[in-house]
Amino acid sequence: MIYKLQRRFILICTVSILLVVALVFSVILALNVSSLNKNMDILADRVSEGGGRFPNSFEGMPRPDKMPSQKEPNFNYINPETPFSTRHFTVLFDQSGQMLSTFTESIFAITEEQAVEYAKDVLRGGKERGWVASYRYKVFPANRGTGVVFVDGSTNRSAMVQSIAIAGIVLLACVVLVLVLILLLSKRAVKPIAEGYEKQKQFITDANHELKTPLTLILTNLDIAESELGKSEWLDDIRSEGHRMTELVNQLVALSRMDEEKHMLDIADVALGQMVAETVSEFEPLALSRGKTFGANIDTDVVCQGDETLLRRLVGILMDNAIKYCDQGGEITVMLHRGRHPVLTVENTYEAVDTLELDRLFDRFYRADKARTFKGGYGIGLSMAKAITEKHKGTVTAYKKDGTHIGFKVVL
Repeated sequence: MIYKLQRRFILICTVSILLVVALVFSVILALNVSSLNKNMDILADRVSEGGGRFPNSFEGMPRPDKMPSQKEPNFNYINPETPFSTRHFTVLFDQSGQMLSTFTESIFAITEEQAVEYAKDVLRGGKERGWVASYRYKVFPANRGTGVVFVDGSTNRSAMVQSIAIAGIVLLACVVLVLVLILLLSKRAVKPIAEGYEKQKQFITDANHELKTPLTLILTNLDIAESELGKSEWLDDIRSEGHRMTELVNQLVALSRMDEEKHMLDIADVALGQMVAETVSEFEPLALSRGKTFGANIDTDVVCQGDETLLRRLVGILMDNAIKYCDQGGEITVMLHRGRHPVLTVENTYEAVDTLELDRLFDRFYRADKARTFKGGYGIGLSMAKAITEKHKGTVTAYKKDGTHIGFKVVL
């Protein structure tokens, strides 16, 4: 169980770290994409303000020789070299949608025909801003119609991809480093639990040795006393409680052994269908004697791999539980079929089913009866059933049916 807890601790930490890293990476990616779009839009806005060209940068106008005023928006992004380092092209259309002119002198990779085709695609799309290939575009109103300006963002995109790749590598390296530390420190993290668990197992083992001897002496002396004094209801009560105590100790030891990771199963082919049918037939007279109807639908051809002794105990626990907690005059139904896996269900009527905490039924010493009136159980039978099922890599669940039945489903 400790190794299982350690693996679960590592898994939870790993998933948590991966989720955090994925979130951080997503935020970095979103911020980079947003920043790229914003910066490209700044350039597109500046070009559109000049009717398709950078203001004061072409057609014989003075070359920028000083930084923009600090009062200007985007001061930190636009500088005197920006008009000469930005690759862009513009296409102008009249109000009827006919192409008027193009400006492609500031870019080498695009011909006039390609520029016009890009611009027409943008106008058909109907969006004011966006991306076409590696170009950020903006649709703006021109003097005689509409203009579409395109700004080359390939360099900016490459820089962004590179920065994101570096961030991803750094984050991945951090994840690997943290996971290595978790693997190294996981034993120390679960050490207090492991120590407590070992003390618990030692206590159960010691209690088994310390209790069995006096219980054996008590039962032996009862037989001697009964032979000399004759039968007595008081002696019968003592014997009954002595047997209950012995059975409880045995079950605690068995449950403790089931929790051990090194507990080996005697795996073999098990005729599960026949075994369930045999076990059911053994409990049927007891159910009928207590005024409870009995029904079974068992596929006797079902076979599985497992420990026959433990599987027989599993079926017996579920049958015993159903008989003990079935309403007077109620019904018990057992079904076994094989789909993808063998599925065993045991159902019984129980009027108070809506008051049950189904997720706690498999807890040790949990009793659904809050008053804990005696019905012959100890509250560890279903815990044993769960342990046996998990040892066979299966699952056992409790469920409500029709508000009047409780059922247990085992998938092996």
